Amino acid sequence: MIIVMRAGSSDEQLKKVINRIEELGYRTHIMYGVERTVIGALGDERGKDKLLTLNQLPGVDKVIPILSPYKLAGTQLKEGHTQVKISGDCVIGKGQLGLIAGPCSVESEEQIVESAREVKAAGANALRGGAFKPRSSTYSFQGLGEEGLKLLALAREETGLPVVTEIIDHHDIDLIERYADVFQVGARNMQNFTLLKALGGTKKPVLLKRGMSARVDELLLAAEYILAAGNPNVILCERGIRTFETATRNTLDLNAVPAIRERSHLPIIIDPSHGTGVWRYVSTMSKAAIACGADGLIIEVHPHPDSALSDGAQSLKPKVFKQLVDELEPIARAVGCKSLGSRMFETVDDRPSAE
Repeated sequence: MIIVMRAGSSDEQLKKVINRIEELGYRTHIMYGVERTVIGALGDERGKDKLLTLNQLPGVDKVIPILSPYKLAGTQLKEGHTQVKISGDCVIGKGQLGLIAGPCSVESEEQIVESAREVKAAGANALRGGAFKPRSSTYSFQGLGEEGLKLLALAREETGLPVVTEIIDHHDIDLIERYADVFQVGARNMQNFTLLKALGGTKKPVLLKRGMSARVDELLLAAEYILAAGNPNVILCERGIRTFETATRNTLDLNAVPAIRERSHLPIIIDPSHGTGVWRYVSTMSKAAIACGADGLIIEVHPHPDSALSDGAQSLKPKVFKQLVDELEPIARAVGCKSLGSRMFETVDDRPSAE
């Protein structure tokens, strides 16, 4: 339920409403507006009729049912768009496009540091790299574990780029939190609810990838687990879904961008590397993603993709990535963005006078 307080209602009236909601067994989510305060009452829907009686309390204007199954990820409790700060000047959302780039897996110090330097020079504002890799085959490279995390932290020290890395087990939260800036939840773990709830207890951003067979609503419901557990810093990621098509590794569902925009305030980025599985298609789909309103990209870049231990076929070489970022810039400007990765654009007010 949404409880809307009257304009000019007192702090004491607000406190009494909050206390009553909590007495009924619900959690509160408070949003302070310029004129009015709105309270979200979150919990078991079976007792929601009791919440309707709150309109009898002093200071309450109206009580409105939340129709969406995702209360915090939806737009009824929060209007507009959310901006997630990763680290320093690296933010995603509200016209600031994130560019997260790097190899699929951390393989060596030389490889990850070289990758970090190259993607930063091209304009990326965050480094991706896997230390723990969930693979379909048990015989595939599974990652370097903590040693890989240490190498990512070294690359961050060398370049200043914040680190995005995958977590596959909730027992590893404390370990990964020591080295990384963003937890990435991969497609195979989108509905690992134990992991999602545990990540809700952290404060670092969570990049949540859509499952390969998941609907948009299921992605938002997965995000709700993290939000409801207390972490508001969620970035959604469309990485392609499994269809009958075999021309590409997955089918990159760019329809998800406007669909999520309509349903949620959370930022949504695109992974064209996994979405296509073919490096030659990555640039084209990256441009389409920015044009249709995505809040950023996460792209696999490897200095030597032909010798990569994982996903070399979909990884861009640094030179190709640099060319792509150059080509993305006019598209980002055209759709009204303020920045693309580390590249800040002039706003109308910043432009020099014609006189």
